[in-house]
Parts: sequence; C-alpha cells; structure tokens
Amino acid sequence: MSQKDFSSVEIRTQRLKIIPISMKHKADCFHEFTPEITTYMFPAAAKDPSDTEKFIKESMIGLANGTDLQLVILKKNTDEFLGCAGLHEPHTKHPELGVWVKKSAHGNGYGREAMTAIKEWADENIDYEYILYPVDRDNIASRKIPESLGGEMVDSYDKTNESGKILHTIVYHIPPSTDIHS
Repeated sequence: MSQKDFSSVEIRTQRLKIIPISMKHKADCFHEFTPEITTYMFPAAAKDPSDTEKFIKESMIGLANGTDLQLVILKKNTDEFLGCAGLHEPHTKHPELGVWVKKSAHGNGYGREAMTAIKEWADENIDYEYILYPVDRDNIASRKIPESLGGEMVDSYDKTNESGKILHTIVYHIPPSTDIHS
C-alpha cells in the first residue's frame, strides 16, 4: 500500500472539526493530558512541556509520511480544544484507533463522535482488514466506542502503563463497513 501525506486531513462532523495536530495545540495538550485523563491509557501525562513538544514533532513527521494520523478534536463553532484522536499505523492492515477528551468535556459524546468520523474516513481512504481498539476493561465509557462501531472483543491481557498502573486491556477488532463502496 502506498503511503500518503496526512498533514492536511480535516474531518468534520455535526459538532466537531478534527484536524492534524500541530505546535499550535501544545499548551492545550500539555494542560489537558493529565494524570486523571491517562488513568486507563498506556502513556503517562507529560511532566514538562518539552515532552508534549517532542510528541507533537513526532506526530507531525508521522502525518507527513503517512504512518500516523494524529489529530486534535475541536468544537466546530468555537475551535475550543476538546482532546486528541488518532489512527495509528494507517498504512497497515491493522491500524489502531485511540482517543482522549479533556475532563471538562466528558459526558458529551465527543470521543464517540470523533472515533466514528475517523472510522468513516478510514473506510473511504485506507485499505485495512480490521481496526484495533485496545481499552481498559474498567473504562466503560471508552468500551462503548468500539462496540458502537461493530467491534468484537478478541483478546485481553494485562500490561503496566508508563505511570506504573496495571491496565486490564481488552482488544476489539472493528471491521470495515461493507456498504462504503456499494
């Protein structure tokens, strides 16, 4: 599969604008990606803004060479930063979806809306067998996302995250939509 440049991908939904991450989002990412937000995630919260800057630089390289679709989620009408979402390894047969939404925006369905839109983008723009969606078994809100996208639980394992907490991970496989090209 040929790789693409994802630096200009923009996905819009009824409420959201989902765009490539850039240094413009460094302060929001650093301040909102807190230890509480990372409770059920592998990465730890950045201890220093330079950690966030390094992540964004690496993400921008991944966008440019088509190996990572790292996006920020903004409110469409106000450009308020809501969180980050990604489709990692989109050039493979088994890319992985991930999302986090800032604490003050929890409970509004933004994560599910963003994941649904990125999954629809993937159906139209990349060739994949299934999308991986790993999630901690105790993160009920996040588990509802792959389930709403037709995901099937296929594996589980324990893994220690960067903060030293054991995650009880469930892996979902989300199939491509069958009606996209009909």
